[in-house]
Amino acid sequence: MSGAALALALGAAALHAGWNTAVAGRSDPEAASAALLVSAIGLLLVPAVVFWDVSAAAWPYIAASAALHAAYFGGLAAAYARADLSVVYPVARGVGPVIVLVVEIAALGALIVAGQVVGVVLVCVGVLLVRGVSSEVEVGDLALALFVAACIAGYTIVDSHGVDHAAEVTYLFLINAGMSLFYVPLALRMRGRAAVRDELGVRSVLGGGAAMGAYLLVLVALTLAPAAAVAAVRESSVVMAAVLAWLVLKESVGPVRFVGAVAVAGGVALIALS
Repeated sequence: MSGAALALALGAAALHAGWNTAVAGRSDPEAASAALLVSAIGLLLVPAVVFWDVSAAAWPYIAASAALHAAYFGGLAAAYARADLSVVYPVARGVGPVIVLVVEIAALGALIVAGQVVGVVLVCVGVLLVRGVSSEVEVGDLALALFVAACIAGYTIVDSHGVDHAAEVTYLFLINAGMSLFYVPLALRMRGRAAVRDELGVRSVLGGGAAMGAYLLVLVALTLAPAAAVAAVRESSVVMAAVLAWLVLKESVGPVRFVGAVAVAGGVALIALS
């Protein structure tokens, strides 16, 4: 893996952990997520029009991905309103790839290798450590994080096929635009126009830029290095999020929870590289 690809993948990880920290740290994560989404659409509009390229075959994938992303955003915001970033993020980001692996084995007949088995075990152990040996995290909170993981797995599978039928930036814009039709009205109804309006501004623009930038950095990294290597490095975001939760959000990220985050990141990296 070249130094440039490594830097891009690490940059994507940092941006992803950063915008999640920003949303988790807000007093109203649902309103903050809606504002971030609106800002992201605004940032993507011009590039999407300039590089517009989408075939008819892409639309079913775009619709499915938009619905899954809306469920992801809703579940993520709800989880951050109830539980710590250092719990939600490792579970959501770590279990998603495990679900994708299970689907590939069950539906596509993919072969499983020893490294993937070890990776799955590491993720499971990491999730247990993140939750806490004394079950300090509520079952409902853990269920929300697992729901987010299932959404991640779903849109990962859909997008892996959908992006073949459209330019990346166009596809990304259409997914976010479609997602906004589901999520933004719901957030306005649940949190109120004033709450969402108050979240619009420099913070939401930076968050939207970070979210879209993370995706685009990964796309560029994939042109320089194998997908498995990029995916493995990107999972360092799990560890970064744990550090940010401790430093920025002042969460109680003890040694056990931090080791759990590292185990999740390592497990997903093994799955990606195997």
